Amino acid sequence: MVEAYTHMIIRWRYAVLLLTVVMVMLAGYGGQKLSFSNDYRMFFGPDNPQLLAFEEMQNTFNKTDNILFVITPEDGKVFTRETLAVIQEITEEAWQIPHSTRVDSITNYQHTYAEEDDLIVDDLVPDPSVLTDEDLSKIQFIAINEPIMVNRLISPDSKYTGVNVTIQLPGKTLDEVPQAVAYARSMKAKYLEKYPGIEIRLVGLTMMNNAFPEASQDDVQNLYPVALGFILITLLLMLRGLSGTVTVLFMIVFSIMIAMGLAGWFGTRLSPPVMSAPIMILTMAIADGVHLLVTMRHEMHRGMHRIEAMVESMRINFWPIFVTSLTTVLGFLSLNFSDAPPFHDLGNIAAMGVAAAFVLSITFLPALITILPARSRKEVVGKGFMGNFGLFVIRNRRWLLVSSIVVVAILTAMVPKNELNDVFVEYFDTSIEFRSDSDYAAEHLTGVYYIDFSLGTNEAGGISDPDYLKNADKFVQYLRAQPEVIHVFSLTDTFKRLNKNMHGDDPAWYKLPDERDLAAQYLLLYEMSLPYGLDLNNQIDVGKTATRIAVTLKTMSSNEILALEQRTMAWLKQNMPELEAFGTGPTVMFAHLGKRNINSMLVGTSIALFMISMVLILFFKSFKYGFLSLIPNMLPAAAAFGIWGMFVGQVGIALSVVTGMTLGIVVDDTVHFMSKYLRARREKNYSAEEAVHYAFDSVGIALLVTSIVLIAGFMIMAQSHFELNSGMGLLTSVVIALALAIDFMLLPPLLIKLEENGEMKV
Repeated sequence: MVEAYTHMIIRWRYAVLLLTVVMVMLAGYGGQKLSFSNDYRMFFGPDNPQLLAFEEMQNTFNKTDNILFVITPEDGKVFTRETLAVIQEITEEAWQIPHSTRVDSITNYQHTYAEEDDLIVDDLVPDPSVLTDEDLSKIQFIAINEPIMVNRLISPDSKYTGVNVTIQLPGKTLDEVPQAVAYARSMKAKYLEKYPGIEIRLVGLTMMNNAFPEASQDDVQNLYPVALGFILITLLLMLRGLSGTVTVLFMIVFSIMIAMGLAGWFGTRLSPPVMSAPIMILTMAIADGVHLLVTMRHEMHRGMHRIEAMVESMRINFWPIFVTSLTTVLGFLSLNFSDAPPFHDLGNIAAMGVAAAFVLSITFLPALITILPARSRKEVVGKGFMGNFGLFVIRNRRWLLVSSIVVVAILTAMVPKNELNDVFVEYFDTSIEFRSDSDYAAEHLTGVYYIDFSLGTNEAGGISDPDYLKNADKFVQYLRAQPEVIHVFSLTDTFKRLNKNMHGDDPAWYKLPDERDLAAQYLLLYEMSLPYGLDLNNQIDVGKTATRIAVTLKTMSSNEILALEQRTMAWLKQNMPELEAFGTGPTVMFAHLGKRNINSMLVGTSIALFMISMVLILFFKSFKYGFLSLIPNMLPAAAAFGIWGMFVGQVGIALSVVTGMTLGIVVDDTVHFMSKYLRARREKNYSAEEAVHYAFDSVGIALLVTSIVLIAGFMIMAQSHFELNSGMGLLTSVVIALALAIDFMLLPPLLIKLEENGEMKV
C-alpha cells in the first residue's frame, strides 16, 4: 500500500509541489495576524485564583502598573538645588507619558504642616532654585524620616531617588505598553544628555511587560539564524549533496510557516515561550527527512534507481515516522494541561509544526527529491562506524546492561535534590536592560517585588473607625518587622501625620486619632487639599470600606514568597479575623504558578504517557514490546532531573513542562530502533544479536544525526536571554542526549537478555 502511494506521489509530483506551495501560502498568510503580547498576565489562565484576586484588587483600588525612574546623582547627593531641579523637571514631564495617571517623587510629595489653625498641603520642593542650605537640610530630614517616602522614593543615605509613574492602560490596543516605554526611554535619553552628572534607570511592571516581547525579538534575531545555519551544515556534511539538503530546508521552512500561520489564524499571541516553537519545529522537522533520505541514499549506494530507492525508503520508514510524529504531537499537546497559557500555545504550535512536517515528508519530500539532480551514490557519512559500534555493544552487552542500569539508578536517586522554586525577575538574564536595572534598584533604592494587602470592613466609611485603624497599624508594624520587607505604604501613616499637624505639629501627637468623626474629618480635609492626580484612590476604595497596604519586598524566591504569604495570612486570621483581608500582586501570582503548574503537568504527562503507550503497543503489535519501549522513554527524563538536582537543584515553571514535552520526542529513537529490530526478527528471521546489529547498521546513523541536531537546536535555545526558554532548552538537551545513550547502550543489551531468557516473542 505504501509503495503504491509513493508511486502515485512521484507520478503526480509537479501537481503535489504546486498544491503544497498553495497550501503553505494559505496557511502562512495567517502569520501576518500574529502580534506580541506585552502583558505579564498572559502567564495566568482566566480562572487562576491569584489572577482573580489581583483583578479584584485592581478593580477596588487604582491600578498599580508603573514605570519607576531610578535617579543617581554622580556626586551622591540628591538634596542639592541642581539635582532637585532635575527631579522636578522629570516629575513634571512624566505626566506626559502615555496612559500615566499619577506621578510621585520627593519634589511633588504632598507635605503637610500646621499654620495656626490651618492645615497646609503643598509640594515638599516647590522651587529648588530658591532653596537655602538650611531649606535643603530640612527637606532632607523630612524625606528620610517620612515612612511613606524612605526606601520607596528616597534611599536612607540620600544617594538615590525615584520618580514613580503610575500607568493605567485602557487595554484597547497592543501598542499601549510600547508607547509608554518609548516615551520614558526618550525622556531618559534626553535627560542623560542634558544632565551628564546623573544616571537614570527604568524599572517597574510596565517595563517588565515590555521586556517580554523584546526578549522574544532578541531570540528571533540572534538564535534562529544560528540554528538554521548549523542544521544546513550538518545536512550537507552527512548527506553529501545539495538536493537532500535543499529538500529538507524547504520542509523546515514550510513546516514553520504552516504552524505559525495557523497560530495567526487561531488568534494566538506571541510570547517568549511561543517564540521558541520555530526552533523546536526546525530541529524536529529534520528527523523525518533524515530518516527517509538516509535510507534512500543507502539503497542508491546498493545500486537502486533513485525513484525505487525512495519507494523502498518510504516502505521502511512510513509507519515509524507516522508513529514518532504522533507520539511527539501527543507529548506537545500535553502542555495544554499547563497552568500557564503561553505553554498551551507553545505545545499547540509545535504540535501543528510536527504534524505539518510529517505530511510534507510523505508528500513534498518524495516529489521534490525525485526532481532535483542527485548524481552521488556515496553512502551516508558514518554508516560503517555505526555498524562497528553495534558489534561493540553486542560483544559487551552484559557489562553495558549492568553499568547502564547502575548509572541510571544513581542519577534517578538524585531527583529529590531538586526544589520547586523560581525567582521571577530572573526570568530575564543580566544582558536584558530590565533585569540589570531591577537588580540596581533593589540594591540601592527599593525592591521590585511587592504584595498588596486589602483590609476591608463591611461598613461604609469604616476605615475611619479607631478600632479599624489600630488593627491596620498593628498589621503594618508586623509587616515592617519581617526581614523580607523593605517598605510598607499605608494610610495609617497619613492619619498619624495629620493628627500631629492638627495639634500644632507636636511630635507627641504622631499617633492615630482616637475618635471616628475626627479621623473622618482629617481624611476629608486632606483629600480636599490634594491636587488633581495625587488623590488617595490608590489607597482607599470608593465607599471607604477598605484600604490597600502596599508591601515592597527584597528579591526573593517563590518558596520564600509563599512562606511569607502563608505566615502573614495566618497572622491576620489569628489577630484580626473580623477584617476581610487578602494579599495579591504579580509577585504572589508568579510564586504560586510554579506549584500549580507542577500539579497540572503531572496530570497532562500521565495522560500523554498512557496514550503514547497505547500507540506503541498497537504499532509493535505486542503488549510486551510496547511496554518494554516505555523503559528507554521514561528513564531519560528521570536521569536528566537527577543531573539537574546535582548541579542546579532548582526547578521552575519552565522545567515543569519538560517531562511531558520530551516524552513524545524521545520516543522517536526507540520507535525507529525497535521497528528495525522487529523487522529483522520477523521478516529476516535474524537472531536477537543479528537483529540488534541490523538496527544499528540501518538506522543508527540517522538516530545519531537527528539526536545531534535536536540537542544542538535545544542548546541554541538554551542561549536565550529569557530563562524560561534557556532552562527548558538546556534540560531538554540533556534528556535527548540521555535518551540516545539509553537507546544505544541499555535497550539493545536488554532486548538480547530477554530473548536469551525466552521472555520475549516476536
